[in-house]
Amino acid sequence: MNKSLKTLLTLCLCPLLGHAQKYVGGDISLLPTYEEHGVRYLDKTGSPVESLPYFGQQAGWNAMRVRLFVDPSKASATHQDEGVRQDLGYVTTLCQRIKAAGYALMLDFHYSDTWTDPGQHATPSAWQSTDPAVLADSVYSYTTRSLNHLKANGVVPDFIQPGNEVTFGMLWPTGKCYPDGSNYGSGTFANYVRYLNAGIRACKEVCPQAKIVVHTELGSAWNVTTFYNTLAAQADYDIIGLSYYPDYHGKLSTLTAVLNTLESRHADKEIMVVETGYGARWPIQGTYTSAVQAVWPNTEAGQKAFTTDLIDELGRHPKVTGLFWWMPEDNEFWADKNPARGSWWNASLYVQNTGMPLAAMFELQRFIGKDPTGIASHSVSTATEGKATGIYDLNGRRMPAGASLPKGIYIRNGKKTAMP
Repeated sequence: MNKSLKTLLTLCLCPLLGHAQKYVGGDISLLPTYEEHGVRYLDKTGSPVESLPYFGQQAGWNAMRVRLFVDPSKASATHQDEGVRQDLGYVTTLCQRIKAAGYALMLDFHYSDTWTDPGQHATPSAWQSTDPAVLADSVYSYTTRSLNHLKANGVVPDFIQPGNEVTFGMLWPTGKCYPDGSNYGSGTFANYVRYLNAGIRACKEVCPQAKIVVHTELGSAWNVTTFYNTLAAQADYDIIGLSYYPDYHGKLSTLTAVLNTLESRHADKEIMVVETGYGARWPIQGTYTSAVQAVWPNTEAGQKAFTTDLIDELGRHPKVTGLFWWMPEDNEFWADKNPARGSWWNASLYVQNTGMPLAAMFELQRFIGKDPTGIASHSVSTATEGKATGIYDLNGRRMPAGASLPKGIYIRNGKKTAMP
């Protein structure tokens, strides 16, 4: 190739190569259940809509996350009432819809019959063994079987989590451990790594193009950074996944410190916030609720402000390529006599008693560079350019001072803005 042409192509491609694909969306694992219970999802005008395409077409999302339990029928009645019901059949149907709608898909394996998080990682009831070799084989076989089933039904995940919030390991008690590698009772970090690698091996064999996410929560900055330092090169994964809820984890400064450390020490990894959420009416009721309410009130505007501030912070970290809101679909509108859950999730992106979407739903698309106001897509008359004072319409006509303006896009002090 001509040297000059090669240099030109390199210069042209460098900006493209420097910006990784970004993904924004939500964990909508309970959507089919709400639909089965007759929930009505509405748009901003109050008109009924089909929620799954609405997230992409109107809110600008491009990815979805779905959890998978081994046998949720074995979960407690309380946990089932909270939303533990995603078995392989349920997940297959939902994921088919997600992929058909054009979204990227993140599959979240909970290697348990119920919730897994820093306080619980029960080994599935069917995996009756305390032998790490046997349990690792169970992880491998189950992961392989699940992914092959999904592939046979036209579903290939783009991202796979072999474990959910694994800061303290998984498959307790044998896989329970401290983030620094210390044993936790009868559990060891070595056992956890063995289980993790069994899952990763299955993922790579069945879905070799999928990126592997190792997911922890942000309960302690030390826990998270220490965990990934301890794991280091013991597992072949691609993405550091984080849960960040201000009520549980505090102000953005905590997240910032963790991101700075992870980017510095693990420069070969992408980072995603695979779970987040904040209340628009009521708090989640966590350790830091009072402190964060002073920054972001539990109002629709406060929830949107949290979303904006989070996206602004993530934008300062080039390694961060994903942002997922947890359970945005929670909505009991029209299901009062047949509720899908026993209580409301306070960080939903719908108004529970009206079925209307909240502003933060549309704000999230800023993470992938879209403009929720639509202002950027409006052209401006040359007669308006350079007008530094006053308010003008897009055709360059000055609006009377103090006039009540209809809702729309205007030029105010030389910049496009949404009014009123």
